[in-house]
Amino acid sequence: MSTIKLTSDQLRERVISHTGEDGRLKNALFDLDARTAAILSRRHQISKHFGFTSMLSFSTTVLVSWQAFAVTFQGGLINGGPSTLVYGLIFSFFGSLATAASLAEMASMSPTSGGQYHWVALLAPRRYSILFSWFAGWITAFTRIAVTASVAFLAATMIQGLIILNYPDTYEPQQWHGTMMYWAVSLLIILVNIFGIRIFPHLETLALVLHVVFFFCILVPLVHLAPRSSTEFVFNSFQNNGGWQSDGVSWCIGLLTSTYSFSGVDGVSHMAEEVDNAAIVVPRTMIWSIVVSGILCFGISIAILFSIGDVDAALNSPTTFPIIEIFFNATKSYAATNAMVSALIISIFFSALGLLASASRLIWAFARDDGLPFPRYFSHVDSRFGIPVRAILWSAAIIMVLGLINLGSTTAFNALVSLALLGQYTTYVLPTIFILYRRVFLADKKNIPYGPWELGKWGVPVNLFTIAFSFITIGFNVLPPYFPVTATNMNYAGVVFGAALIICGILWVIMGHKHYAGPIKEVMENGNVRSALLNHESGVELEHTDRSKQHLV
Repeated sequence: MSTIKLTSDQLRERVISHTGEDGRLKNALFDLDARTAAILSRRHQISKHFGFTSMLSFSTTVLVSWQAFAVTFQGGLINGGPSTLVYGLIFSFFGSLATAASLAEMASMSPTSGGQYHWVALLAPRRYSILFSWFAGWITAFTRIAVTASVAFLAATMIQGLIILNYPDTYEPQQWHGTMMYWAVSLLIILVNIFGIRIFPHLETLALVLHVVFFFCILVPLVHLAPRSSTEFVFNSFQNNGGWQSDGVSWCIGLLTSTYSFSGVDGVSHMAEEVDNAAIVVPRTMIWSIVVSGILCFGISIAILFSIGDVDAALNSPTTFPIIEIFFNATKSYAATNAMVSALIISIFFSALGLLASASRLIWAFARDDGLPFPRYFSHVDSRFGIPVRAILWSAAIIMVLGLINLGSTTAFNALVSLALLGQYTTYVLPTIFILYRRVFLADKKNIPYGPWELGKWGVPVNLFTIAFSFITIGFNVLPPYFPVTATNMNYAGVVFGAALIICGILWVIMGHKHYAGPIKEVMENGNVRSALLNHESGVELEHTDRSKQHLV
């Protein structure tokens, strides 16, 4: 097998040369080439703002891993205890790294804003590719918006937690207070995403610098000022305070805390059409962001466990965030605690900025491929800003409306945002299954359109580990954190996800099967490859496997 440097135009011309007068392929073995060229021809370049440094910054700060761990670790402390937060974190890191590698390979094949639903359209069996692409697109859209909402809500409730800390006698927290703060945070990230687009890459670079600086600003006070836990507690203790009879189930539920800290690695792939040399830059940033996040996350995990002090006092903090209690217990200073928590809030805010950008690019790409109602409207690129402003505003509108749910029930809102982890790993495992199938069962046909970044001989074991890790995450994500189960502590993630699938199915019946054929519409719908490829222009350079020697020409 040899490789050559091809532009997408050259790939398109090669496919067209193997079509007949009716526009159909004369040789069915070129079907995958046709799909690849069709997807790449959909790559409409909007303004390019990002290079490797700004994309690494974007991906790392969107993950906001060590900060997410610091403010959500209590779930792992209750189910599994320090054992989950140390060894479970290591397991989650390698599982997330394998997942990132699997997705990075596909991002190199098809560096477009569509991400998962494009990869599914490219790799799934021809008979099912349109249907699976539809579901992947809608689930990814639901998920990206839910993730953005959850991070914005986290920033808002942490601000509320600081108010509770500083004014314990005069402030009475109300649900609507958190919603108002959530809307304020959401409004700010909307404005920056639109009017700050020219400086967005610089903001992301600044965010990465702060990401690292804040880590040490928090680590040093914890190490030097906090009371010290024993080594036995940190590395050898296990706790099952969730009420589960099985310690194994409890440990796996606690594992989700660590998994959440690394989730969202696909976010950078949805920005691919704003990146120079995206087929190489995007995969590399996906891998390096997980590596950087893993190192920092492990460091903060050890620091928190050694500095936690009274575990019950931390878990029962009136601020609802144990990390605030730990900071105050270590420093004995309101000013120092405010500064340390503010560092977390700023980092989480930067994550929300990137998440909204990522979600809006996905919405824009899906509309461009006729996956949404009013596709022409939402696939519009604003001439002034060079970005899909309408898709940003539509994504933002849904995020703002979701805040209304919190006015009625925080449990219902949490159920909605819990869709984030479940939905993400569902969209991760789907294209990974398809590429593994091609590796194992279609290997003799070399039926994978590799880009310049590929796994090579590690493809099968990495894909297998990704699939196993994803199913573990999906399976335990639907279980409640406490037992016995009540209406308050019930985990509604499975219910919400099931409802989302039903909505996807209804939309497919109403509009999808009539209008949607994915990013390879003409190829899949009527086989007119020539029409599909001649109607689109592109100039994206990719290194593809030269399959001309592998096909029977």
